[in-house]
Amino acid sequence: MKKIVTSFVASLALFSALNAADIYATVDGENITKQDIEMIIQDPRVDLDKIPAEARTQIVDQAINKKLLAKKAIKDGIEKDPQYAEAMGKIKEDLAFQVWQKNEVDKLKFSDADKKDFYEKNKESFNIPEMFEASHILVDSEAEAQSIINDLNKASNKEAKFAELAKVKSKDPSKANGGYLGKFAAEQMVPEFANAVKLLTKGGYSKSPVKSQFGYHVILLKDKTAGKVLSYNEVEGEINQILIGNSFGKKVKELIDSLRKDAKIVIK
Repeated sequence: MKKIVTSFVASLALFSALNAADIYATVDGENITKQDIEMIIQDPRVDLDKIPAEARTQIVDQAINKKLLAKKAIKDGIEKDPQYAEAMGKIKEDLAFQVWQKNEVDKLKFSDADKKDFYEKNKESFNIPEMFEASHILVDSEAEAQSIINDLNKASNKEAKFAELAKVKSKDPSKANGGYLGKFAAEQMVPEFANAVKLLTKGGYSKSPVKSQFGYHVILLKDKTAGKVLSYNEVEGEINQILIGNSFGKKVKELIDSLRKDAKIVIK
């Protein structure tokens, strides 16, 4: 199901490009459109209208040259080439599928009641877990970890001392950043680490070594954010897309099952 939904979202993006109406030049009366430009750039993140004028001119020139060569190829009879005919057949099938898919998706509409019902039945899916921001020092022995804790106990600036000790003593790659792990949900960590970090208060650190499969940890909690369930209004758009994806996926599966029954399929 997930692959089907991902596929139809990607196809909708492609179909949207096919409908682009921006015109950047003409060649013998034929338009150079946004789609032509996108085929030259090959990067959806690049906006032609926001790049330097010189680069924009070069790209438009490339599109013009491509159009001229394509027109010559057609004039020279490329359409009679077997490879061309084979490629056109494949493009025809792909385009037929994309247009059909978009038309079917456009038919799918869901009421507020449908979306709210889905939200109430799947609230746990819209939960943002409690997040932690922490650093740690990882060593091989309990004695090493306890020695680090003892040094922290004596320090006036615990956080600065922690970063200093991490750079010198930790065997984890995070040592380069003073042991900083960034923000994470407890479930992303091994159970022993997760349980220990949950017990810490902001600015606090482990008062005893935390053992895990990786060694012994000393943990410093920089901050934590309470978890919450996102409201219906915050996720309404996402729910609509989920319902469309689920409904379309179900319809496609049923249709494929039916078509396969009547088709002569030989797998070689």
